[in-house]
Amino acid sequence: MDQTVNDPTPTQSSTQRAYLKLRDDIITGRLEPGERLKIDTLKNALDTGASPVREALSLLTSDQLVERLDQRGFRVAKTSRAQFQEILELRCNLEELAVRDSLANADPAWEDQLVLAHHHMGQASRGDAEAYENLHKSFHMALLSACPSPILLRFCSQLYDLNVRYRYLAARSASYGRRDVEAEHRAILDAAVSRDVDSVCAHLLDHYRKTGAFLAELIIS
Repeated sequence: MDQTVNDPTPTQSSTQRAYLKLRDDIITGRLEPGERLKIDTLKNALDTGASPVREALSLLTSDQLVERLDQRGFRVAKTSRAQFQEILELRCNLEELAVRDSLANADPAWEDQLVLAHHHMGQASRGDAEAYENLHKSFHMALLSACPSPILLRFCSQLYDLNVRYRYLAARSASYGRRDVEAEHRAILDAAVSRDVDSVCAHLLDHYRKTGAFLAELIIS
């Protein structure tokens, strides 16, 4: 399943709608790490059949957001410090490659897309987590979008989705409210528009690593 698929629409299949809803609930923490996922409960909650739920859970297993239990169904994938560090380092390494390639190929249309994505993200309400996450991801992927490697971009998209769960966990820390995320995004945008590649990379990687600092306040084994 393509990670960049948009919000559910009436033309999408029952499996797609179930997949998108469960994926959103997992990455935003409405479904907790380790929580059992029972087919009967989910089909009622999602107002769909058992087959679409099973297919959606299989797709989420491939995304590493759900774990299959031998003969015992499914559960939300657990989180750990070790996994977060692996995701963080991979994300920093791959996105630095992607953003350098993107800026090397940037043109006025790319800049317009990035500025517009930043504007829409800034207008979004944090109270609507699903809408904000779609726009937040659009901004980060717009930054990389001039990179000519579709495989690299797909990896970056997948790592973004895996990382989102940890950002929501980090937001539970007592001091997270002092983080000025808007200023972090503005610094990334300004450096990108100026085509200052080293500055973009520095701001972007610092933006990602700040999540780890807040996670350190929480107990994640």
